[in-house]
Amino acid sequence: MSSTSWHARIVCGGDVGAGFLVSGRRLLTCAHVVRRSAASAVRVSFPQDRELGELTATVIARGDWAGGATDPGDLAVLELDREVPLAPAVFAAPGDAYADPHPKLLAYGFPKGYDEGTLAEYRAASDQLIANEWVQLEAWSAHGQPLAAGFSGAAVALPDGRVVGMVSAASGARDVRNGRMLPSDVMARYWPGLGELIPTPAHRPGAKERLRTLVQRAETRRLACDPDRLYVDAVGPFGPPLPDRGFDSLWAAAWYVLCDVPDPQAVTRFADRLAELLGAPPVRSRALSWSPILIEIGHSGAGGNQVNVEVSAYRDGLRRPVGARRLPRADVRAYVQERIDEAFTHLAPDAQELIAFVLPREWLNEPVAHWARGADDDTPLGCAYPLVVTDATRRRGGVRHQLIRKWEELETRPGVPLHRIGCGNDEKPTRLRFRLRQEDARLAAFSLPPARTGPLFDVALNAPVPVLLWTRRGCAGGPDHGGSCVFLDELAAYVTGLPPAELPRHILALREAVEASDAPDGHWAKDVQLLWDDPRRFPEPTAPLRSPVA
Repeated sequence: MSSTSWHARIVCGGDVGAGFLVSGRRLLTCAHVVRRSAASAVRVSFPQDRELGELTATVIARGDWAGGATDPGDLAVLELDREVPLAPAVFAAPGDAYADPHPKLLAYGFPKGYDEGTLAEYRAASDQLIANEWVQLEAWSAHGQPLAAGFSGAAVALPDGRVVGMVSAASGARDVRNGRMLPSDVMARYWPGLGELIPTPAHRPGAKERLRTLVQRAETRRLACDPDRLYVDAVGPFGPPLPDRGFDSLWAAAWYVLCDVPDPQAVTRFADRLAELLGAPPVRSRALSWSPILIEIGHSGAGGNQVNVEVSAYRDGLRRPVGARRLPRADVRAYVQERIDEAFTHLAPDAQELIAFVLPREWLNEPVAHWARGADDDTPLGCAYPLVVTDATRRRGGVRHQLIRKWEELETRPGVPLHRIGCGNDEKPTRLRFRLRQEDARLAAFSLPPARTGPLFDVALNAPVPVLLWTRRGCAGGPDHGGSCVFLDELAAYVTGLPPAELPRHILALREAVEASDAPDGHWAKDVQLLWDDPRRFPEPTAPLRSPVA
């Protein structure tokens, strides 16, 4: 196996089992291994890194296992008392365990007399599920280590180390060398956090994340809905039939659509219907409900280190000044944090807040979405509120007039296509300007930040394209990755079908999903920036704000 550092030995109340690390602090094991966790400590060790010693863990989630040998949902999620510096397990696509010929599968367990662990070699008998829950494992050969007590909770992995499931039971009979595996896609029915770790090749992660975010919102709000009916509506009359037992949860239905329904559009239909049930009003009424808090940052004329900062709030279509100062650039963040809190006092109680930074063109890549919410709250602003940037120069008469007209036309469209501008684009600016106007582009995305796209970014701003997105750090693939871009591919999957007027809310959900993931720094949307510029939401004041003071 390519790596074994994530294998764990778990002891709880006299029971010994296995587990495997899936993040810096979280492990998976069988629920029956930690069945006595209410009365006994859960102790975890990593045989391949003995310097870590023995750690304690807490059970933070369980499946539906009720104590019987054939009860479904024999899964537990453990959280260590501290993070460990070990690379977590990597999952294979669910179907990789059943390739032809069936690959050798390895399990690392801790039977009696093997505290350091030992390997067992098996293969999946078939991809057919037993009782819609387990896959049968058969010994790779007539010799070698059989599955026995101490293997429960062990990862079942391909020879290259990618995980396809977890050992849940041995045969229990002498001379019968088989057992059962809980496949990774079945495990994810019981813990949604696993969904983001398991590849689903038929679906873009953006579409999967949108679905998972909607399910989380529905569960948080305790939305009254029928998972079985949602499934039937999503797959249509010619899709796979409803499983015999139906679905015990909304997530179980959503995950089944992701893994077991061949039509990729079923995921979109499921998500769209769920969004409707969550009570999204018509696009026009939602768009008109935004109550912006505007942060304008501009050149002061008093030297490169001095900037003018003005903060204002909108209520009933009127702009209310909150504060204006000339500040050293290093002091801007703290001032903005204080004034945003004050600006909220000017909004109506039921207002749909929108944080909008109006920036000079050369500052549009500033990481304002990552600024902390306050001095005593490190939540990123972009994870606390819908947050956008706008270009100060687009607030002038001619461009402003064009944007208003385009937004009024956009309100009649449920969704618009994404115009992609990749990092290998060597198009002349004049040609791009012609194409954007000819195609009437309303939504465009760059795989590189503004400073690395040169005049092409200026062309999109001046066209003007109402909504622009890009990744602040740029595509990781470089200019020679065959024309494909992870950021643009996943972004297209995420925003397809979404009303542009609602993008600030959807990008908020995406940023929250990134922040909550186990590896946010490696997430494709880690540094997504949204330029969203609807002048109707930012009426000009009838009189200028007070001048900034030193």
